[in-house]
Amino acid sequence: MKIITVLGARPQFIKAALVSRELRKKHTEIIIHTGQHYNHELSGIFFEEMKMPIPDYNLGIGSDTHARQTGQMMIELEALFLKEKPDVVLVYGDTNSTIAAALAAVKLHIPVAHVEAGPRMNDKAIPEEVNRVVTDHISSMLFRPTPVCMDNLHREGLTQGVYLTGDVMLDCFLHFSKEAEKRTGIMDNLAIEQSDYLLATVHRASNTNTEENLREICKAFIELSKEIKLVFPVHPRTEKYLKQYGLYQALKNTPNIHLIKPVGYLEMLVLTKNAGKILTDSGGLQKEAYFAKLPCITLDTVSAWPETVEDGWNIVVGEETVRQQLRRENIINAVRSFEPNKKQQNIFGNGKAAEKICDSLAC
Repeated sequence: MKIITVLGARPQFIKAALVSRELRKKHTEIIIHTGQHYNHELSGIFFEEMKMPIPDYNLGIGSDTHARQTGQMMIELEALFLKEKPDVVLVYGDTNSTIAAALAAVKLHIPVAHVEAGPRMNDKAIPEEVNRVVTDHISSMLFRPTPVCMDNLHREGLTQGVYLTGDVMLDCFLHFSKEAEKRTGIMDNLAIEQSDYLLATVHRASNTNTEENLREICKAFIELSKEIKLVFPVHPRTEKYLKQYGLYQALKNTPNIHLIKPVGYLEMLVLTKNAGKILTDSGGLQKEAYFAKLPCITLDTVSAWPETVEDGWNIVVGEETVRQQLRRENIINAVRSFEPNKKQQNIFGNGKAAEKICDSLAC
């Protein structure tokens, strides 16, 4: 079988790493990189560290508005799909690369297989929510990571071609953890030790594009740094807004806050597994906190993975009564008081999702 895999953003490179290895045992895979994430820290380093095949095509689309970026991707992907004539187009997650590839493929009557189908935040103001819902409804094969995702799909009438595979990010977390143990130099460089720091990431538009939210988050970080160190890998877009709002220098000048550039997957695994708690608006990092059995404070009004909240390992600090608003005191109080109080359930599978996906594709 000839499969085209379309990738474009950091989380997709991680999710595809082990699936590509499995695919290539039995199938021909062509990888197209849209260029949605294009600098080395968010793109190239992941292919190097995870020993992924170099993309056969790199579209170099780069940043733009949602419509222009998605439209340009569709134009160029359509041409490549016509040229390569794949049997299946494989997409991951919920980015503009995901929806562009799915739409371009389905309009050419090429079956679409969607890895990480079914998560719902039930808020169409979130661009990723629109991407994932539309992609699910036009895909022929839906690989869902959790039983909750299956319930979501069934409620929307999607019952055919649905497979419970577990989460490919758990596969990667387990597979690469041993390799990550060799990368502890980052902890030495930052002068941090196990459990004596918070790991924070911020990148969602609802936080970066809303000055009040980003300001409240930063004030919370500065207040918390009086009690514990805080490591903050800064996404390029987040850095732009931090500087635009006059917040960057305040963080940089705070002694216990380490502002660092985005790091590769292995170093991020090191930082995640050794943190005391995680503060993030990233759905991927919420899962990785769960895999590492660490308390997670979600900097949003809803979690992309409510399973982790229901299981008691994740707490959402945004105020639902004030949509899209965060307050520093909620963040600070959660860090000080939130502790999981029960054993985890087996939510995300057994670390064999890549194998199950490849077996299902062969059906």
